[in-house]
Amino acid sequence: MKIQLGCIADDFTGATDLANNLVRSGMRVVQTIGVPTTPLAADADAVVVALKSRTIPAAEAIAQSLEALKWLQAQGAQQIYFKYCSTFDSTPEGNIGPVTEALMDALGTDFTIATPAFPDNGRTVFKGYLFAGNVLLNESGMQNHPLTPMTDANLVRVMQAQTKRKVGLIDYKTVAQGEAAIRERIATLRAEGVGVAVVDATSNEDLHLLGPALKNMPLVTAGSGVAIGLPANFGLKPSLQASQLPAASGWQAVVSGSCSLATNAQVAHFKKTGRPTMAIHPAALMDGQSSHVVQQVLAWAAPLLKDGPVLVYSTAEPEAVKAVQAQLGVAEAGALVEHALAAVARGLVDLGVQQLVVAGGETSGACVQALAMAQLQIGPQIDPGVPWCHAPTQGGGVHITLKSGNFGTDDFFTKAFKVLA
Repeated sequence: MKIQLGCIADDFTGATDLANNLVRSGMRVVQTIGVPTTPLAADADAVVVALKSRTIPAAEAIAQSLEALKWLQAQGAQQIYFKYCSTFDSTPEGNIGPVTEALMDALGTDFTIATPAFPDNGRTVFKGYLFAGNVLLNESGMQNHPLTPMTDANLVRVMQAQTKRKVGLIDYKTVAQGEAAIRERIATLRAEGVGVAVVDATSNEDLHLLGPALKNMPLVTAGSGVAIGLPANFGLKPSLQASQLPAASGWQAVVSGSCSLATNAQVAHFKKTGRPTMAIHPAALMDGQSSHVVQQVLAWAAPLLKDGPVLVYSTAEPEAVKAVQAQLGVAEAGALVEHALAAVARGLVDLGVQQLVVAGGETSGACVQALAMAQLQIGPQIDPGVPWCHAPTQGGGVHITLKSGNFGTDDFFTKAFKVLA
């Protein structure tokens, strides 16, 4: 089976975010967890290969991304889409720039665009600067991200630090003029030796104007927002049938590992509803105590699940996160929490949970891998960028949503289950 759009996402929540926008714009989408080892068996217009490559060493991220590219090309993908977070999560070393360059080299192309704009979630790019809501990215709380702190909102500057290619800008004035003006600007930039162009976008209208100008571009790099303007290039229109999932059943639970401002607010809101919650403190996982903590959490949850959703979380304020990192180290603290929450998720499913909300990109990756989910069917949207998905299992399947830490309204954890009711 041949696909039209082949996508490579650098984390699992970002993959479902992208798939969600493609589905809403009319594409039938399959999301794979990691690079498949066999040819595509499903009938789909697009495939999103979900990697867990955002924070791993750049060389490993490149290798995994090139492996995904090779598989997508074997499925007949006409265009490749490298998807990263709408907050451009990265470090001065990458991995956005290095992966972009490797994909460009492999595809033999000398030019691509880069824009994390996602106006539906308040991520806009203006004069090359990334805004989160009404503030610059580095004032939004992302400057406190435990793994990829973003202290500069100038995307041209951020991208230039990560790539050997010259980085330029397609500004809002050009975008507003539409396809012809954008193509002309691209031609000018290429003549000037620019290899990557950051693109302004402050509204969905901008993204729809950008879409036609990207037709036949071998590689597009972006957040999920650009996806709304691409399906039309393949002659597709929005359709509700693309988001239908099997009926939901089983118990409900939330596992949260994100420390973002949005997820902190969602945890606080869930607590106010009076539903059961249990916190996992990273320090308690030290010295081989992780298995004991997981067992305690599952013993606590088991008698409560029949009465409604429970929340297990390691979400904390930035100061608390930094204190633990100082004690354990950044990587060790993160890995301890991820592995523990993944074990909790697996245990909850074993107890009968079949509707599972997971918050946080790294947490989502760990949980999906622990649950041995190989493929997800993309379903209805809960909030912009966050759909329900369905993973087939021997027992019939699990409905799961993988929420980026920064996404969703305060009541997301309770609202999500109503969408499946």
